[in-house]
Amino acid sequence: MKINKVLFVVTSHDKLGDTGKKTGLWIEEFAAPYYKLRDLGKEIVIASPKGGQAPIDPKSDLPENKTEATRRYYSDPETQQKLSNTVKLNSVSEQDFDAIFYPGGHGPMWDLSEDRDSVKLIEAFYFNRKPVVLVCHAPAALKYARTPEGLWLIDGKRVSAFTNTEEETAELTEVVPFLLEDMLKQRGANFQKGEDWKPFVTRDGLLITGQNPASSVLAIDTLLNYAERS
Repeated sequence: MKINKVLFVVTSHDKLGDTGKKTGLWIEEFAAPYYKLRDLGKEIVIASPKGGQAPIDPKSDLPENKTEATRRYYSDPETQQKLSNTVKLNSVSEQDFDAIFYPGGHGPMWDLSEDRDSVKLIEAFYFNRKPVVLVCHAPAALKYARTPEGLWLIDGKRVSAFTNTEEETAELTEVVPFLLEDMLKQRGANFQKGEDWKPFVTRDGLLITGQNPASSVLAIDTLLNYAERS
């Protein structure tokens, strides 16, 4: 399996429920995988439900959350420009890509969990034997994905995502529209998790999911290792 061109799908949602606070994309979960793939010569297209500027969670830009990848992003006008001009989800096709990647942040809990274009893309990639990779809160996008027989796509599959205890530590249990771990279990997923805030990724066939921001690069490594062996 060759991974030459990857579709990144990011949130367009910037409101943290009714708190009056902002949310969006957790920039580390975008930047670290983006540069890992770009440095390997992979082509990347960034799409979002609304197109245009992808909102960045302001907390992900705090000094304690900055990483080498995020510092690189903020000194890279070209990539900043790409993230401010995302293409619309309804304008892209699975046929043009080798894999699809969803970085998290709380934004996807509101928009990508409900977005029909996103659901269609996930189903198209998966059932055309192309890897689907989601990290942290991005597995919310699996909520309505189904098999051709109408079953939940994740039913019986090993899946990881931001855990209930991590959400509790973030003090957003009562703010998010649903608890991600609970939703995935309700859909029949075999939910897997490691230690809170530590890298943890699980793969079930073409489906690769990471637990939290620390898992973003490990998710991409898992994708590349799987592609090399396939």
